[in-house]
Amino acid sequence: MAKLNRIFFIYVLLVFSVAGFAAKSTTTTTNILLTNWWAGPHGGVPPFDKVKVTDFEPAIDQGMAEAKVAIQGIANNPKPATFENTLLELEKSARVLDRVMAVYRVWAGGLNTAEFQEVEKKVSPKLAAFEDETIQNEALFKRIEAVYNSSEKAKLTPEQQRLVWYQYNNFVLKGAKLDAKQKTRVSEINQRLAQLATQFSQNQLADEDKITMVLEKESDLAGLPQPLVDAAAAEAVNQKKAGKWVLTNTRSSIEPYLTYATNRELREKAFKMWTSRGDNNNENNNNKVITEVLKLRAERSRILGYPTYAHWNLADNMAQDPAKAMDLMLQVWKPAVETVKAEVKDMQAIVDQEKGGFKVQPWDYRFYAEKVRKAKYDLDLNAVKPYLQLAQIQKGLFYTADKLFGFKFEKLNGVPVFHPEVTVYKVTKAGKMVGLWYFDPYARPGKQSGAWMSAYREQSRIDKKPLTTIVSNNSNFIKGKPGEPVLLSWDDAVTMFHEFGHALHGLNSNVTYPSLSGTNVPTDYVEFPSQVLENYLETPEVLKMLTNTKGEALPKVLIDKIEKTKAFNSGFTTVEFLASAIVDMKLHLSTETSIDPAKFEKAALKEIGMPSEIVMRHRLPAFGHLFSGEGYAAGYYSYLWSQVLDHDAYEAFVEAGNPYDKKTAQKLIDHVFSVGNTVDPAEGYRQFRGRDPKVDGLLRARGFPVPSDIKVETK
Repeated sequence: MAKLNRIFFIYVLLVFSVAGFAAKSTTTTTNILLTNWWAGPHGGVPPFDKVKVTDFEPAIDQGMAEAKVAIQGIANNPKPATFENTLLELEKSARVLDRVMAVYRVWAGGLNTAEFQEVEKKVSPKLAAFEDETIQNEALFKRIEAVYNSSEKAKLTPEQQRLVWYQYNNFVLKGAKLDAKQKTRVSEINQRLAQLATQFSQNQLADEDKITMVLEKESDLAGLPQPLVDAAAAEAVNQKKAGKWVLTNTRSSIEPYLTYATNRELREKAFKMWTSRGDNNNENNNNKVITEVLKLRAERSRILGYPTYAHWNLADNMAQDPAKAMDLMLQVWKPAVETVKAEVKDMQAIVDQEKGGFKVQPWDYRFYAEKVRKAKYDLDLNAVKPYLQLAQIQKGLFYTADKLFGFKFEKLNGVPVFHPEVTVYKVTKAGKMVGLWYFDPYARPGKQSGAWMSAYREQSRIDKKPLTTIVSNNSNFIKGKPGEPVLLSWDDAVTMFHEFGHALHGLNSNVTYPSLSGTNVPTDYVEFPSQVLENYLETPEVLKMLTNTKGEALPKVLIDKIEKTKAFNSGFTTVEFLASAIVDMKLHLSTETSIDPAKFEKAALKEIGMPSEIVMRHRLPAFGHLFSGEGYAAGYYSYLWSQVLDHDAYEAFVEAGNPYDKKTAQKLIDHVFSVGNTVDPAEGYRQFRGRDPKVDGLLRARGFPVPSDIKVETK
């Protein structure tokens, strides 16, 4: 999942809008966050090693204060509005705040201590108030509108025209044209939503950190791969429970347990622990938070002139109309459910053959799917796992980046990091630096679950000295015994390529204005570059790079079996995702005034015919994509929308006869990876592919039938 870094800091996973002012001038001379560290080596790097949690609030206050002065200077300029004195100056107006927020987001995602959480609670509503004050500045908006309507706009470069459109549209969507009373209410709502997003995120993190599963005896470990046993033993030592084993409440810990543990009772216990995050009868229950969030989002959307939140949030996405997104999801839903029925039939046959005496339940699906994989294809992913060393996967990432984009990665020493496990790489192309890549791979207390990409600095050319980008990838892999290699699951390896795709999107950026740079594109387009990278894990060139601790390559017999099982279990993966995406859209299309999340989730799943053997990939009380911020609210469909593009795009390489075809790769760079939001995404895709995308590639990749009348609209 990308974390989008637009001019007003839309922070996808965790929270953030923007904010008010209460400067503490006595701290500004010594606060490390207020120094201009972009003047340092490697284009300048954040001083992570010198940051204190107490620095954040005064630095954010000071950053907002300086931005306010700059914005007022733009708004009150007596000269006629031009691109240079209005739009360009707006791009430069919050530079201090940009730097501070880049570091702040690192702490929010990866170092979220109790001390930092108190800061979050204070600054999140102030940030929201700051954005509203900017959006609602009538003099500023009139100048943006003047440039937007000016006949002189036609003389601007295409990228400048795009920036004018982007900022004008952004201001209008967020309420610049509302009357005073409406603006006041929208600002109140935004500040409260910022508080609720912080609360939701902290509640979810608390359940992930504090609720774990203790395995008391060796027999509880039956069936588990040794690396998972070692990781559970290490966690037990961390929790002062030596001699036992502890499963953390993270996907990287729970999913392997559900896949391999033979003890069905314990699988059920682990499954329910994971799927009840944010939904326990404790102080971290998120259900009331969700109800209030949905009510406020609906009210704000009506004030802004839209019938529902979904209509408002999709207005500047590729889909534009929620009906288009829902139509695509339901077209794929039907064949996916039919595939699930076939998958369950195969699993149930094994249960019955073993005289299990039960019907397949959600905590059985992964376990029996692996049995079917072994029976049907003679493939045990446990046999593959020794070759999925983190270090070797990373080599595969670098190889792909080199072959497709010409990037070289050089590990740097002495660069400040926010945790000892973080590594930093200098990225060059043809000998010229294009940016830095930070890698934060391991799970730890205070770190949000899942995987994501962040941009610490956007690439831009608005100054005499162009700024190269700084991006990061963040994961939650579980370490085993000290000194032994970290082994990933196949899904974790795919996720690494996915998130690295976001990083490559940022590193390829070649634009002028930071608001249009890198991954700052519509939500239903941002997942396209990352998902197309997933295909490269299974290319012969990368598979040959995967070796075990003896240096032995992944055997060809296993490679052949992996190829044959590409579409295996696609019903499950598609349905668990689509269920979450459809419920998300239904939630944000609802006109109910007070939604009970549990009842709504149950009713919505029943309406679409959710198979009883599967649950949503993200149940609502832990659905951070939707409620820890707004980037993916009414937008989780984006992964499917982007998958249509990704499979269609990869087929261009297949048609060229080589997944690393240089001519096709260059077109992908020129029209997708390098252009950010400087062109309309639909037009950019057409320039790359020579036509609109077809959904056929997605269906073929998942082994689904391809109806003659299926389509996806991108206009």
